[in-house]
Amino acid sequence: MQNTVRVAVDAMGGDNAPLEIVKGAVEAVNERDDIKVFLVGVKDVLMSELKKYTYDSNRIEVVHAPEVITNDEAPVLAIRRKKDSSIVVALNLVKNGEADAFVSAGSTGAVLVGAQLIAGRIKGVERPPLAPLIPTMNGVSLLVDCGANVDARPSHLVQFAKMGSIYMENIVGIKNPRVAIVNIGVEEEKGNALVKETYPLLRNCKDINFIGSVEAREIPNGAADVIVCEAFVGNVILKLYEGLSMALVKKIKEGLTSTPISTIGAALAKPALKKTLKDFDLTKYGGAPLLGLNGLVIKTHGSSKSVEIKNSIIQSIAFKECDVTGKIKENISFEENEQR
Repeated sequence: MQNTVRVAVDAMGGDNAPLEIVKGAVEAVNERDDIKVFLVGVKDVLMSELKKYTYDSNRIEVVHAPEVITNDEAPVLAIRRKKDSSIVVALNLVKNGEADAFVSAGSTGAVLVGAQLIAGRIKGVERPPLAPLIPTMNGVSLLVDCGANVDARPSHLVQFAKMGSIYMENIVGIKNPRVAIVNIGVEEEKGNALVKETYPLLRNCKDINFIGSVEAREIPNGAADVIVCEAFVGNVILKLYEGLSMALVKKIKEGLTSTPISTIGAALAKPALKKTLKDFDLTKYGGAPLLGLNGLVIKTHGSSKSVEIKNSIIQSIAFKECDVTGKIKENISFEENEQR
């Protein structure tokens, strides 16, 4: 059991909690034998849900947390006042070393605030960014930041690039990942004040493979492995990605069933089409890790179903095995020493 990854899951967070959260946890432990899940939430409710499933009871433990933080609560106040909420109790499991990771589909603001106040930032990390994997023609790219820091400074973006490179090299296995900054053109003189000031810092950074600017239209083509931006831009890119994907799938299905002939063609093309659409399914990649913390925190969509919860839990395994947190600590510590 020493290699078991222990994941604390906010069972009360998200639009589909606790049903889909519990289901995802059960699916995770049934698929992998190296995971233990702490389901954190209202005990009676969770125990009732668990009775629906068959699983190894030694690998799912319910941790009682009678309070729930909702999306309409002020994050800082909620974290400070609701000490018995599922988010706070689960994050304390990570802080105290009882869990290796935390997964939540709950209030993004509360997760971001709680993660920094309770788990804490790695020394030297200025702002932890949310960094989801997004599908491209060549595999995946890491979008960093997609929602944590809407008023980032150039030094923050440089750290995003470094942490993103470490993640892509160790988790995805891309050696010397290509790093680009989101811009409205490829020329260095283009962009807003933040991009113009950040560009030369990234170009002169020895720790990354900076290839310049990338326009949004090139992101789906796999133009870079690490896509750097502040959270406002990143969140717009991510939401457009999601919305466009759903719209395209809907239109393709409508087109394939519009006539008898197209329906026959659809039946023949179904296996190949299903595989292609699966490659561009964002849920298969799990949630977005919050990089730069003393422990792994993964934020999933508020509307997450069991498959995304399961994949977010399983995502924790590689993060721990590759010691991404330790590698970020080493990089940031080295950076601090260089500056002294």
